[in-house]
Amino acid sequence: MSEESYLQDIFYAVATVCLLFVVGAVGLIDAGLVRRKNMLDTWLQKLVCALLAGGALSVIGYAIWEIQYYQALAVPHPITQALSDWWLFGPDVTHFSQQLDPSVSPQADVFQVFMAFFMAYGAVAGALLHSAGLERVKAVPMYIVAAVAGGLVVPIALYLTWGSASPLTNRGVHDYIGTYSLYIVVGVWALILAWRAGPRLGTFSAHPTTTGPVPQNLGWSAFGVTVLMFAAPFAFLGCGYIVPGTGYLGISMTTSGFGIVTLNIFMSYVGGGLGGAIIAYRTRNPLMALIGVAAGYIGAGASLDIGKPWQILIVSFVASFVVWGTYRLLVRFGIDDKKIVPLALGGGIYSALVAGIVGWGDKTGGYFDLTGAYAPQHATINLGWQAIGVVVIVAVAGVSGLLVILGLEKTIGLRVTEADEIRGLDETYWNSPPPPYADNPLHESAPVAGAVNGTRTEGLDVANA
Repeated sequence: MSEESYLQDIFYAVATVCLLFVVGAVGLIDAGLVRRKNMLDTWLQKLVCALLAGGALSVIGYAIWEIQYYQALAVPHPITQALSDWWLFGPDVTHFSQQLDPSVSPQADVFQVFMAFFMAYGAVAGALLHSAGLERVKAVPMYIVAAVAGGLVVPIALYLTWGSASPLTNRGVHDYIGTYSLYIVVGVWALILAWRAGPRLGTFSAHPTTTGPVPQNLGWSAFGVTVLMFAAPFAFLGCGYIVPGTGYLGISMTTSGFGIVTLNIFMSYVGGGLGGAIIAYRTRNPLMALIGVAAGYIGAGASLDIGKPWQILIVSFVASFVVWGTYRLLVRFGIDDKKIVPLALGGGIYSALVAGIVGWGDKTGGYFDLTGAYAPQHATINLGWQAIGVVVIVAVAGVSGLLVILGLEKTIGLRVTEADEIRGLDETYWNSPPPPYADNPLHESAPVAGAVNGTRTEGLDVANA
């Protein structure tokens, strides 16, 4: 065990903790967006979804990701060997690093810490998926969705697109923060979930017993965005290699640097936040001023390790308008999701494609000290391969999402009963009704300020807060 390895352990451990703060930030954002009668259940479901997704990934998901390196290093029977070594009960997971042969398992300690990073990564996926079914999807199907996505689908997407020796990366597909494996996968699943669950009562048309989803306190959401802004830079820096004597490389083996990546992250906040603020003031929708920050870093996420700060500023500014356009498209089709599909799917696809322009011609792929098909930086980034990556991941996520979510809908059902939705999930599941001054069902028939002929106007669910 070297001092160098311990320093990398600490670095990735800090990144892991910061990813968990991202889970908390998503919880705070949703706590402000839901009605008071659903806040407790929202927190509980989100935490359980995060734990299930992260825990499920630890069983075999990390081992699936490791297959790419076993293939690059020409290990005999790479698939079975990687799964044998790195599943939850494998020797590389159940032994201390000093008990393992360094010629067979080099830097095992670092890879063990990185497994915890992956679990936190899966937890973020579970938390985001839960956000797509707020206030209407039952707990059990939501838990199954989180476990299957985190334990199997996200790892398969990681194997395909995230890591310098992954099949698509090794041909030129570039990613940094998990645009393909996290955001696009979650975005596709969230779209299917929101579509099949249907909109919350009163969202797009008047309902006789409820005013519809009015956020209880956007201050909580603003606090969540602030937590996200502090945690994300430390978490994202974990998406790369620290190479003593050389410097910092992006996870796809791109030449990068701590300083530029950190600067790019904060530049993405500025660009996305300003774009979101413009939209917010033009539409009187304060949520866009908050979502703009997330739109900025997601929209620039695949380029953060390769772009110049001025490029990231432009890319992130445009990302806010891409996210807003995706949201308007969802409204047109009657799909009730303000943030996950617009951010993760709309922003994710934009991020993947624009990285092919920002990084066109940059070297990527391969692995340290190898030659031939896996030589370091033997591939080049281009728009064509970025688009191929989008098509592949959308197909993988779409087919798997339809199978799982439609299967749940046809068997145990997705949605709570109308009576439970009106009463509130805190009272339904936890015997915890909201206080008299909150949005309890006895007062939900009150007129909605700003409604036109009893119908909620566009953006009103936020403006009324």
